[in-house]
Amino acid sequence: MAQEAGTEALARLAEERVDHRFKGLPPDAEGLTVAELAAQRRNLFTGGFTTPVLALSAERLEHNLALMETYAVRHGLAFAPHGKTSMAPQLFRRQIEHGAWGITLAVPHQVWVARAFGIERIFLANELVDPAALRRVAADLAADPDFRFVCYVDSVRGVELMDAALRGAARPVDVVVELGAGEGARTGVRTDADARAVADAVAGVETLRLVGLAGYEAQVPGAAPEPVRAWLGRLVALAAEFDKAGRFAGAAEIVVSAGGSEWFDAVADVFADIPELSLPVLKLLRSGAYVSHDDVHYSRLTPFNRVPEEGALEPAFRLWAQVVSRPSPEQAFVNAGKRDAAYDLDHPVAQVVRRDGTEHPATGVEVTALSDQHLWLDTGPEADVEVGDWIGFGLSHPCTAFDKWQLIPVAEADGTVVDFVRTFF
Repeated sequence: MAQEAGTEALARLAEERVDHRFKGLPPDAEGLTVAELAAQRRNLFTGGFTTPVLALSAERLEHNLALMETYAVRHGLAFAPHGKTSMAPQLFRRQIEHGAWGITLAVPHQVWVARAFGIERIFLANELVDPAALRRVAADLAADPDFRFVCYVDSVRGVELMDAALRGAARPVDVVVELGAGEGARTGVRTDADARAVADAVAGVETLRLVGLAGYEAQVPGAAPEPVRAWLGRLVALAAEFDKAGRFAGAAEIVVSAGGSEWFDAVADVFADIPELSLPVLKLLRSGAYVSHDDVHYSRLTPFNRVPEEGALEPAFRLWAQVVSRPSPEQAFVNAGKRDAAYDLDHPVAQVVRRDGTEHPATGVEVTALSDQHLWLDTGPEADVEVGDWIGFGLSHPCTAFDKWQLIPVAEADGTVVDFVRTFF
């Protein structure tokens, strides 16, 4: 039922009208539906699109989806990609079609978005203690027997708050104890004793059901192969201890989950050695940035750099902006800035200059600063840049690129726009 409603909701996205809400789209497309504009197969460069405009590569997007599907299958992992990266239900659906177990999310609003578009399995990689949100989750669980929801818990107080909000619920909420990555890291219990105390608290209420353990290995202080693998080993050992002690009574399977976009090779290796437990084990990987990848941060840190024989992700984003000022031979400005480009981890990277239908490398062009609506470019003697040129930029950190765009063209290699991805942040 929810899946059918989700399919209908996805179809309605194509019926939205192009208007002032959406940046970069052709002015003469206003009033068309998204489906009608996509059917015109306009060219990103000659079809009236205005700068700045962010585009996704159709080919690279499909490559990344297929690669992670293959990787998860090869390593016996279930995959719940983190949806907070894109908050794009169309991409959620494609991830599910590429074998994903479900979608990972971080906050209640994201859950409502996923549910509105038919996602039946949600792993909330965060604590949830808000009474209104918990009651909404309980109502969804009661209304839809196929809905599977799992969230973190890391304190006895959190258990108490959840129990108070959920009393009278038709189904218990499945929880996993979050194991913190160490002192000074983010959320999660700091000691095994704390983990046991939280598990005992869950066992003492009827509104919750303990189904596993989870955490985020990238938060390990000084994250490197040895400490990351040691932490993952601790997570697995604690799961085995809890199972031996009967703490997962009532669960259908034991969830053991980790894996951002920087250490999923370590997760695959350590999870491969999880011993046989009393119940089937759901080895749940949660990497999210892979779907678009990037040109800086994750290009440096992706595990595929350590295991190139497993394949390689491809950066699928490119931000196009136009040179609007060239005040000196050493400086130029384009009409994109903080409102358009990710900048929290690294500056955008100038890759290509487009002029009169031809492209050449953006040699000697470097982004040195960002204003709200300008990128500051240093231009060396070898830079071939003129007012009116379009410059294509690679971006760092997909999570803060998607969130600046409500409707993103998906373009083939020759610039033909074949689809649009709608985001909900």
